[in-house]
Amino acid sequence: ILNPKNTWIDRMSCPALNESRYAYLRPPPAQTQYEYIFALNLREIIDLTPRLLGSVIEAITFLGPTRCALSIVEGNSRDGTLEILRLLADPLAKLGVPYYLLSSSLDPSASDRIKKLAILRALALEPITGPLPPSLLNTPLNTKEGRPEPPHPTTYWSLPLDPLTNTTLTSLRDNLSPTATVLFINDVAACAEDLLELLHQRRLQSASLVCAMDWAHTSTEPNPTPPYPLTDPIFFYDVWIARSLNGDIFFPIAPESGSWANATQLFPTEPIARARMRAGLPFQVFSCWNGAVAFSAAPLVSHSVSFRSPRKGECIQGEAQLICKDFWVAGHGRIAVVPSVNLEYTDARGWQTKAQKGYVSDFVRGTRPEVIEWKGPPEEVMCMPTFGDQSWRKWNES
Repeated sequence: ILNPKNTWIDRMSCPALNESRYAYLRPPPAQTQYEYIFALNLREIIDLTPRLLGSVIEAITFLGPTRCALSIVEGNSRDGTLEILRLLADPLAKLGVPYYLLSSSLDPSASDRIKKLAILRALALEPITGPLPPSLLNTPLNTKEGRPEPPHPTTYWSLPLDPLTNTTLTSLRDNLSPTATVLFINDVAACAEDLLELLHQRRLQSASLVCAMDWAHTSTEPNPTPPYPLTDPIFFYDVWIARSLNGDIFFPIAPESGSWANATQLFPTEPIARARMRAGLPFQVFSCWNGAVAFSAAPLVSHSVSFRSPRKGECIQGEAQLICKDFWVAGHGRIAVVPSVNLEYTDARGWQTKAQKGYVSDFVRGTRPEVIEWKGPPEEVMCMPTFGDQSWRKWNES
């Protein structure tokens, strides 16, 4: 994990960083504030840890460890993930990286999925937002689930400072740059260049939030094993959350069947997005998450935006779509997809995705007209609680 060149454990290969492209992202030596907050929710990803966490630490090391912080909320892992996360404490402390690790028993798969996911994401941002608001925590969840009683040494760490206090959290909030960026990463196979490209595009585009493209595969074999053939069909994954700038889902899904037969036909009604995606250029959307996002910390620090579940009468939608909607409401509607960042959810499939869709470095050679011409929100957005339940609703309802 700590050495990006280590090949002892097999993991998706990643190219060397294009240092000249990303060097300007390093805060100046005189700056003492935290500029980048890396946030993750992780559960049972032991096979993915060398690639994912290795890339996170490589990016942090490149950007400057003392100007970055790492916050991870782990949940219910039985495969050794939590133990690996604990072991990172000492080397991160030696690097000077504030490390916040919380283990929660909250299980989104059991019930109240959106509410629980919102809580878990918000917990990962407590180092910069402070304790979660009662409005988010006061919910009829199973009393055996939720946030551990703080501070308890078996479930809560605030590192490298005293693990039984909130000293690190306070210092992060009090010493956060006004231009700070949160990089929130799902359990994906990512390279350090993927993470840095998201940070680069957020700054280049003066964007509020930028996201990757995440993919999934179907197999042509009954019991596939890696390495997977490059002929396996690949399709965009996060269709439930993502909405194009005209408010539509990224590819059409027939409500009567819920079929993803058109999953490879992205943006049939959005010619600008379609053309820019084919060229590997960022394009504006209404909402996205797609495995990894980089967004301005300011709206969350000021509490004008937070992770939440749908309000009464509001379209049932995921917490990741809702935070994009709330960014728009708060005047931060510069949201874009960075199609040169292509992610999958296992190491073996990650390699396959890079082979099929390309690495960042395959797209960014030379000079290209990358800058987005920003526009306002659509009048309506597709509401899709389920694939069979689709309707158009005002973008800013409730």
